[in-house]
Amino acid sequence: MSKFKQTNAQIYAKSATVLSPDTIYWKKLGVPTLVKEFGAIDFIDFSPVEPYEFAVTASVRVQIYNPVTKLVVKNISKFQEGAHGGSYRSDGELLVAGDDLGKVRIFDPSSKSMLRCFDGHKAPVHRTFFNADRHHVSSFSDDKTVRYWDIATEKHVSTFSEHSDYVRAGCTSPVSPNIIVSGGYDKKINMYDTRTKEKVLTLDHGSPVESVIFLPSGGIFISAGGTSVNVYDALAGGRKIAQLSQHHKTITCLTLASEGKRLLSGSLDRHVKIYDIATYQVVHTIDNSNAVLSLGVSKQDDTLVTGMVDGLIAIHRRDVDKDKDDAELKKARQSKARARYENIFESADQKIGEFRHDRIEQFDRMLRQYEYSKALDSVMVPSVMGKTPEKTVALIKELIRRKGLDRALTKRTHQFLVRFISFLLRNIGDYRFTAALVDAANILLDVYEADFQQFAGTEVGKMLINLSRRLKKEEQIIGDFLEVQGLLEMISAAADVGQAVNEDEEAEKVLEKELQASANAQKQAVINID
Repeated sequence: MSKFKQTNAQIYAKSATVLSPDTIYWKKLGVPTLVKEFGAIDFIDFSPVEPYEFAVTASVRVQIYNPVTKLVVKNISKFQEGAHGGSYRSDGELLVAGDDLGKVRIFDPSSKSMLRCFDGHKAPVHRTFFNADRHHVSSFSDDKTVRYWDIATEKHVSTFSEHSDYVRAGCTSPVSPNIIVSGGYDKKINMYDTRTKEKVLTLDHGSPVESVIFLPSGGIFISAGGTSVNVYDALAGGRKIAQLSQHHKTITCLTLASEGKRLLSGSLDRHVKIYDIATYQVVHTIDNSNAVLSLGVSKQDDTLVTGMVDGLIAIHRRDVDKDKDDAELKKARQSKARARYENIFESADQKIGEFRHDRIEQFDRMLRQYEYSKALDSVMVPSVMGKTPEKTVALIKELIRRKGLDRALTKRTHQFLVRFISFLLRNIGDYRFTAALVDAANILLDVYEADFQQFAGTEVGKMLINLSRRLKKEEQIIGDFLEVQGLLEMISAAADVGQAVNEDEEAEKVLEKELQASANAQKQAVINID
């Protein structure tokens, strides 16, 4: 008697997660300390000098926190209306902030005294930054203008009014004191030169711009708006280098870390994404309790602070336990090796399980007796569909292979059909299950095609219509992917042909060069006279 082969659900199991060095590095920040502020957190900026205190702008004040004690050490509250965009100068000696009255104020953080007050904007000023020369300030306002101020004379130098909507984002070049970049709700990004007092570049981000930031080199700047982050080369006339779309809600803030080698983006989807600047790939994700409006990172990545819409500040402080770090790094190095043998161990476990008749799955017992309907019933329960959907899909695939799924679906109650179609709609988009569930959906539609009128106006009828639409959508997506794959294959083939032609030309040149006599050989030439 031949041995019964159990249904293999391991083929749909997710692969093991391999810890990367970036994941370990950022996980050392540990569990955050939560601090409550009054009002949404508008802006967070770290002092560039030790002890790397950070300024949090919220409501009508700017509060300065100690990153170690996580307590407020200074409170700047000289604002009559809401404060915005408090940021440090590159030497940490001064701090500038805007407010809802349209004023731009400069403070001495050590004494909390106000040193300058620039008056000229006609609407709230949301972002303010010092220029690279430390002697000027740039401000970005809801009056659709960007202003350039001289600190020594406390006077306005230039005004740029090319935007047609609120200007809520901006930055100054870290290397040139004359370059300013602004982002507006008109979806435009403008670059200005204060020497010519003119706009030198205009780009369309595609969505209202929420944040703009320069890389340390000053040649590349990055904008955030909508669900995308765009990277531009300023030296190449604003050529778009990359577009990152890792968030599913509006991106609100950007900042740099690891000496400009990592980019962080915060979003209303509660996530902070960390990208590798070299590859623009996501290397780690940090989850938060609410929508993120602002974030900041200290100079040595020891502290990460996120500000949320409900007024909470999450202060992440790095764990400096060296022994623990070494153990985690060792674990990361071994994880890849373990992953290689994972499939071998799973296969061994499965073979061992074949000899344990007491652990055979219920649906396998039904399959042995050819009771396909009961087998399907055993995996269409919430405990299996919700926790281990791969078992349900594995059985469906086995029934399709045996050509018994149509029999298992025949003459079913409305309640079962609702449960079955709901499972299909919920899991058909999972790449592991798509192929099997598309086949199952087509079989279901074939089985009840003749009896569709009895479902008219019922929940089953509506779900069958939704299922039909979903199948068409999945087929369209697959078609699009195949089209892209075809284009990539054509490009790859063309590149291979071009490379082969170049190699042939180079070989011919080398051969010609080898056949030519060298200068020394020409001098040694011998003339034969017969």
